[in-house]
Amino acid sequence: MRHQVDGLGGAPDEDDLAGVLRAEQLGGLLAALLVDLGGLLADRLPPRAMIVGGYLVEGAAAALLALVRLPTAAGLALVALVALATPVFSGASARLVARWLSGDAYVLGRSLNNMASSGAQLFGLALGGAVVEPLGPRQALAIGAALNLLCAAAVRMRMPHVPAEREERGDASVNTGGGAVRNSLRGGGTLLRDRAVRRLLLAQWLPSAFVAGAEGLIVAYAGARGFPAGSYAILLACLPIGMLLGDLLVGRLLRPSTRERLVVPLIALMGAPLIGFATEPGRLLAAALLLCTGCGFAYGLGLQREFLAALPEHGQGQAFGLLGSGHMTLQGVGPVCFGAIAAASGTGGAMALAGASSLLTAAWVLIWRRARPTAGPAA
Repeated sequence: MRHQVDGLGGAPDEDDLAGVLRAEQLGGLLAALLVDLGGLLADRLPPRAMIVGGYLVEGAAAALLALVRLPTAAGLALVALVALATPVFSGASARLVARWLSGDAYVLGRSLNNMASSGAQLFGLALGGAVVEPLGPRQALAIGAALNLLCAAAVRMRMPHVPAEREERGDASVNTGGGAVRNSLRGGGTLLRDRAVRRLLLAQWLPSAFVAGAEGLIVAYAGARGFPAGSYAILLACLPIGMLLGDLLVGRLLRPSTRERLVVPLIALMGAPLIGFATEPGRLLAAALLLCTGCGFAYGLGLQREFLAALPEHGQGQAFGLLGSGHMTLQGVGPVCFGAIAAASGTGGAMALAGASSLLTAAWVLIWRRARPTAGPAA
């Protein structure tokens, strides 16, 4: 909804897009307030119902924006609320992949899911921009709402019914209200107390949070450098393009053992190009640097088998919900922190600092992965 929302009040500009980006990041911050309740629901409700519900929520939001002239602040708040619900539905989807696939097939399934997500993001940016120009933002949002409804119908009709995890275990107890929240807190606490799970969560959260901090400054960087109108859209697209290429190359061409050995170098690849922004590069070099950063996101494929193996047999949906809500929360914190730094040091310096932080994370991951063979099982 990014391009459509930022055009509701008139011609979209860089400040409008920055506002939409901040709304999405706010949704990530608010996701922490759910205390991973959505991850708990991923284990308690049938996955098909959860995924259909996700499409219906997004479709309803797009329809509301298309039909009702909301104030700008209300429209941004609605975008944040949709982002708030994302971990609930993504947890159910990730749980299905883990349930149906195992071993390297699971990693390849996650790779395909990542590529589909990146491709959809690029397609949405291109289609949104193409449709907004001739039809206007409200008509484009109406088309988006219709497409979400079609997706919900397709999932409802074509995806087989899979019982929730608790139904498979024959657990007929129902916890509601405070009981559900307590169970969510207890389950999340159990996961975070496990050193292996905690390290793997942080290894997946921190690099993307630092890159999100840099991504949140792209619009400001393009404006400060005086790039032509529309340059920010090209720069923003470079990250998902790099992610798509990285997942394709690492997921399809490399052996599982090679992917796992490349975790640390790929995290370093996420951070090293961002350091180049300290020199305030021009448009082409900035695009190339962001493209390389996006390729580094493939490091996550090397952690997937280890992460799945570290999870308890039951409650995997909550674990994936925790992973998703942690991603969104830290990706909301990152732009806030590095935005404050940019106010003092400039956007290029703040983006370079985000890259250096990713390199420090790579060093930390290298230390505990090297120590793992002699450290014994984590408690």
